[in-house]
Parts: sequence; structure tokens; C-alpha cells
Amino acid sequence: MKKEKSEKKEPSFILKCIVVAVFIAVVAVVINLAPNYADNKIKGKINLIINNGNLTLSLKNDIYIDDDIVYMSKKDIENFFDGDIYYDEKYDQVLTGSDRKIACLPIGKREITVNGSNVKLFGEATKKDDEIYLPFSELGDIYNVEINYIKDNNVVVIDSLDREKKMANISKDCDIKYLPTVISKTLEKEKRGNSVIVIPTDEDLNGWTKVRTLNGTIGYTKELANEYTVRENMKYEKQIEGKVSLVWDYYNTGVRIKERTDKINGINVISPTVATLKEGGKGDLIINTVEKGYVDWAHNNNYKVWALVSNGDGLIDTTSEILNDYTLREKLINSIVNMASTNNFDGINIDFEYMYEKDKDMFSRFIIELAPRLREYGKVLSVDVTAPDGSENWSGCYDRHTIGKVADYIVFMAYDQYGTSSNNAGTTGGCDWVETNIKKFVGTQEEIEPEKVILGMPLYTRLWTSNSDGKYSSKVVVLKNMNNEIPSGVEKQWDDALKQNYVEFSQNGRTCKMWLEDEDSIRARFELMSKYDLAGAAYWQKGYEDSSYWDLVATLINK
Repeated sequence: MKKEKSEKKEPSFILKCIVVAVFIAVVAVVINLAPNYADNKIKGKINLIINNGNLTLSLKNDIYIDDDIVYMSKKDIENFFDGDIYYDEKYDQVLTGSDRKIACLPIGKREITVNGSNVKLFGEATKKDDEIYLPFSELGDIYNVEINYIKDNNVVVIDSLDREKKMANISKDCDIKYLPTVISKTLEKEKRGNSVIVIPTDEDLNGWTKVRTLNGTIGYTKELANEYTVRENMKYEKQIEGKVSLVWDYYNTGVRIKERTDKINGINVISPTVATLKEGGKGDLIINTVEKGYVDWAHNNNYKVWALVSNGDGLIDTTSEILNDYTLREKLINSIVNMASTNNFDGINIDFEYMYEKDKDMFSRFIIELAPRLREYGKVLSVDVTAPDGSENWSGCYDRHTIGKVADYIVFMAYDQYGTSSNNAGTTGGCDWVETNIKKFVGTQEEIEPEKVILGMPLYTRLWTSNSDGKYSSKVVVLKNMNNEIPSGVEKQWDDALKQNYVEFSQNGRTCKMWLEDEDSIRARFELMSKYDLAGAAYWQKGYEDSSYWDLVATLINK
């Protein structure tokens, strides 16, 4: 009897095993197919689509709608559109912009200043729950985007107007699927003839196309026809094709810059010293009068004119006052833009040196606010900086990464390795030192694109003379007079690390040393420019060179 009972239990046990196995298989199938039945929409909040991607989960604060105006937080605008957006606590306002626009929005006021012009708004910058929100749907022109709020779908769609946009028609009634497969969840039904936006992808979709419907739904379909391009990728033409070859043309403050008649071989940009800050001038400039003939001469010789604006000689406090006050910065920027436009300059070269290290970020703000104002008129902005890792107020006053990101060019003044303040004799700029600093510019320290870095080269050296205390003092010797300082019979010695010839001699009982700027050192610097594929070269200053210098530049600049 016991044996019979045992035999009766066996089918029941096997059946249970089969049921469990089937259950496991069903679960596996469900898990495998579940993604095909998901939705790409985040429930319970306004979804954000930027250029065909749903970025709702990346929002730091929820978007909200007030009186049909889309509001986005400052933190999210910083994340998606303007990494340099800035809250100005002194004036309780937000400064934001893009390549060609800079805007100022006072908190709590329905107004905005765009590139110096005042405009009324329907919404206002506001503070809510300790966050700053901007009326984003009114800022499309600032960020060069198109903004649509699709109320029925609770989606904000933002398209960049400088990116390609393609559309197509639905060829027959169809379902828009979550994934490119028939068994995937249907997100939306589309009628024949409806238009959809085509989303480019490198994936092989086996005949499916990724699309965005006019309701803001992103999905896949096979039923498309008549694809067409609505908008091409916007291409920005560079003002200078090939390498930049710039020479600074120095003039004292308060002079009239008259027409030139000479031809400078090998250059394509001339930068006259046109303006300087006025001491205590609250943003005022002292501007040299530039005769129209000077600019005509440059343009007739196919040179661009990038007028140099400096912060004067030792005006560190005047510079600091301007940088730290938006009203004074705007006054200065308006003067620069007006000067560039009035004189038909092609660009501006900012040469602010010797600033407080604490003003580093505010100098960057000045460049951030100046750049779009100049680009609006097609003007180029270049900014001169010293080598990294020097003294606080000489080298520590620049955020080179930000400047290199915002400006069209950053000019590395690769000279005065040993300068006026040094008590030790040394080269103006040895190639080992120059190369070390180029690596900092284009490497992980500063992370500047090589095609934005212009290598500054000196057309002078220094004659060092020993003093009674064993220290050295120096005087500047321009390139064209260099050989006159070397007594006959003095032998030149080659320093392979510096890539320079060196001379040493006695004069009036004192030791004299000089590191030469000649064809060998010049060639070595151009080799560095080419090696790191930099944007070009710049030369300080016109008039220091000898008669053969520009012919040499012409052979090396695009080599």
C-alpha cells in the first residue's frame, strides 16, 4: 500500500516542476521584452527635449509655465546653454549670452538689455525657492534656439538654429514605436501625410528611422517618404585663412596714426596700439586718432586691422575698478565696439597686463561680455596673455582656459623669460621654455585648442652687464641693432636647448652676455608653431626688425 501511494505522488511532483519551469520561462520572456513596451516620457512633470534628446532626467530643477511663458532655472541654463551665465550680486541681475549675444536681465523687472539695446519682456527674471529662473521662452534669440511648449503633450522642445534639420512625410497611417521593432510599445499614431522630424543616427535600424513628431514624441517608424532638408548646419567662416601672421605697430598715447606706404612681407594682420585706459577714468579710453588712410593702406595690402587696446602702464587699480563693476565694464565695451565700427577695424586685440590675481575671474567676465558684442559686427577678438605659472599679478591674473574658449584667439607672449626685473642674466625666450609653456596651453593644464593659440615672438633681446655686487642689469637691444653691440672677434656659441646663439665678452671691466635673436632662433620658434599646429605667430614690434626679417617670415609662416 505504501508503494502505491509513493507512485501516485510522482506525477504531482513532475507537474509542479513543469509549472515552475514554465513560470521562469514566462518571466524571462517578460524581462526580455519589457523594454519594448516602455515609454520615453517622464510622467508627472514637463518634459524637456533638446535637439531630439529627452533630457528631463538631467534637469536640476523642474521647468514651469506661468502665463504661457516657459521658465527655466539658471542652473539648467548653465548646464545646457551658457556655461558662463553669471549672477551679478551688486546690481541684482543675471548676465547670460552666446557667441553673438550678451544679455542682462534685472531680477524682478520685465526688461532685458541685449548687446547694449533695451527691450521689454512679458516675463521677468525671478527668484523662486532660492533659485533664479529666467523667462526662457523669450530668450530664443539670445541662445539662437527655437522654443515650443506643446501643452497637450506637456513637453518643451528646443531646437538649435545652427544645426541641420531634416523632415519627412508619413507615407501611410502608422504607429510610432518606442523601439525599432514591431512588438515595441506604440507611443503615438500618425496619419498619412503628417510631417515628422528625422533624427540622424549611425545605428543600423534595419529599415526603421528615428523621428520626432510635431507633438514632441521621439520614436521609430518605417513609413516615411519625401525626406527634405529644412535647415543646413551653420558654418562660420574664419576671417583669416591659413596661419595668422600679426605684427604689432606701436604708437605712443595721444598721437595721430597716419597712413603707411610700405609693404610688410609675410603678414596678414597689423595691430596698431590705438587705445588705452584712462587713469581713474571709470571705463573711459584714451583713443588715438586713426586716419582713414591707415586702414585703407592695410586693406589694400590684404592686411586685417586688429586694433590694440591696453590697460596702460601700471594702471592696476583703474583696471580693477572697471573689471569689478558691470556698469563700468559695459561703458568700456561700448567704447571699444563703437571704435571698431567707426574706424572699420577688423578686430580688437586686448592687451591687459599686470592685474590683480583676485581679478582673474572678472577679467574673464570682461572677455565673455566683449566677445559677442564684437562678433555681432563680424569683428575678431584676440587676447594677449603671459606664460602660465609666473608671479601672481603678472601670470596668475589670467584664466587662460576660459579666455581661450571665449575669444577667437589667445596670444601667448612667449618672451621675457628673463626680463627687466631679473638680477640674473638669461634669454628673452629660450625654445625649451617656450615649448614647455606651449604644452601647458594646449595640454591638460589650460586645455586650449591649438588652432586658437598664436605664438608671440620678440624682435628684441637684452644685453646683460654685470654689476659690482655680482648681479646683472640689462638693456633692450632691438634685432636690427643687435650686431652693433657685439665687438668684433667675439665668437658665437650655440645653445641647443635654447636654440639660440650666445655671446659673452668683457667691456669696461664688466662681463656682458647676450642671447641672440637671429635666423636660427626665429626658425626654431616657427618649428614649434608648426609642431603643435598653432594658429600662427605674432611679432613685437614693427620697427625693431632688420631688413631681411619679413622675407624670412614669409617663407616660414605657412611652411
